[in-house]
Amino acid sequence: FAEAKLLPPHSPPRITNTFCFVCLLQINFVACQLFALLAAFWFRIYLGPSHASSAVRHAFATLFGIYFAVFCFGWYSIHLFVLVMMNYGIMNMASIPNIHRYSFVVAMGYLTLCHISRIYIFHYGILTTDFSGPLMIITQKITTLACQLHDGIGRQAEELTAEQNRLAVKTRPSLLEYLSYLLNFMSIIAGPCSNYKDYIAFIEGRHVHMKLLEVNWKQKGYDRLPDPSPTGAVMYKLCITLVSLILFLTLTKNFPMAYIIDNEFLDKTPFLSRLGYLYVVTQAAKPKYYFAWTLGKSDYIIYFCSVIEMGWKEQGKLIARL
Repeated sequence: FAEAKLLPPHSPPRITNTFCFVCLLQINFVACQLFALLAAFWFRIYLGPSHASSAVRHAFATLFGIYFAVFCFGWYSIHLFVLVMMNYGIMNMASIPNIHRYSFVVAMGYLTLCHISRIYIFHYGILTTDFSGPLMIITQKITTLACQLHDGIGRQAEELTAEQNRLAVKTRPSLLEYLSYLLNFMSIIAGPCSNYKDYIAFIEGRHVHMKLLEVNWKQKGYDRLPDPSPTGAVMYKLCITLVSLILFLTLTKNFPMAYIIDNEFLDKTPFLSRLGYLYVVTQAAKPKYYFAWTLGKSDYIIYFCSVIEMGWKEQGKLIARL
């Protein structure tokens, strides 16, 4: 506040500007998640496999994902694009026996460098929604795809488990498929991570059929492929999201994290009390992440049923549940 006194009368205090800026960035993050939820309904209805080609669906998901990343993270989103393009080069140039090793080293190395720069160079002074979250999701996807490519091209089917056989990727993805898988708007902000083969099946409209084959739908007397309804699963996840938000706002108000650097807390509070308060504060911060992750899963559930376990009700209706 002493610094604020040096500003002209018409200029607001810097601490107020900083607080409002951080709040605005958090609002942008939540707004993108909610917009993705609405876009999911539109994507499911108007850009379904029967209405649009796979290329159109790939392009739409990619362009919206890139826009969300730039909108939320500003120029820091460049880190996401740099990592994606570096590993696309590795995927096309590296030998199959080493593709998973090179991809892992580059992706984890770049992620580690970004974490180090945030801590020791910027001193956590990056006033934006943390771009390291999406970077970690992309790192997961890159290493997952690289291992599945290695399984599909570089190993014999007899060497793989049943799950590895199911997820093995037999051909290298095209640039559009690769960008869509890593940067699609349904998962770029807060995940979740999915398998490449499941994602491509969803884009091409084969995801429901693949799951129905696992439950022997013809033996149950069905003459067509029923369309699973995501409504119940989405509403359930949105309820969890709301509860997480209420818990976060309530707990952080009663147990502010800033108190741990207060001089009175450091000098006069017993060690065990400080340790206990620190534990409570860290637990109070968790619902914020549950809020983001669960909201991200809600986007996925609406139209990406292949990553959701499908089950049969007693009435015979196919439902989607996590």
